[in-house]
Amino acid sequence: MNAMNTHYPDPVRVEPVNRHTLAVIVDNEPGVLARIAGLFSGRGYNIESLTVSETEQARHISRITIVTAGTNAVIEQIKAQLDRLVPVHRVVDLTLQGDSLERELALVKVAGKGEHRVEAMRLAAAFGARTLDATLSSFVFELTGSTDEIDRFVKLMASVGLVEVSRTGVAAMGRGPEAM
Repeated sequence: MNAMNTHYPDPVRVEPVNRHTLAVIVDNEPGVLARIAGLFSGRGYNIESLTVSETEQARHISRITIVTAGTNAVIEQIKAQLDRLVPVHRVVDLTLQGDSLERELALVKVAGKGEHRVEAMRLAAAFGARTLDATLSSFVFELTGSTDEIDRFVKLMASVGLVEVSRTGVAAMGRGPEAM
């Protein structure tokens, strides 16, 4: 019997799943990204967004920004396992650090004529998107913003002739003068 002297099992505790943005500083060497991706896939975790770039050429250091979701326990486990990987120098949960800046870049191709073309231009102007390419039957727009803004823009463009979307993934940084 459980603590309440009943034959029924204890109620299952359901923890909320939250989105977290992790910044990971690593050595820029072959196989690092594969090891990090393997850590996620081997444990059944999902990577919602992944961006990687060398940030310090002289020291061969790269920054990986990972957006993932999980319970607090899962996120803590991910951070601990990332910290144990040899080429990892530092793991910071920007979500817990406070108000961080997150941006994503998208290239969005739209094809259409007549009113659809005019509406695509209106929507692009409303979102502050730049026109990178224009033909008589299509546009390619560039939009930088939060993931939600990009999602809204793409959803609206679907009604006027969305053809293709390419997204960079999230780039993120904490606010204030302190380094990660």
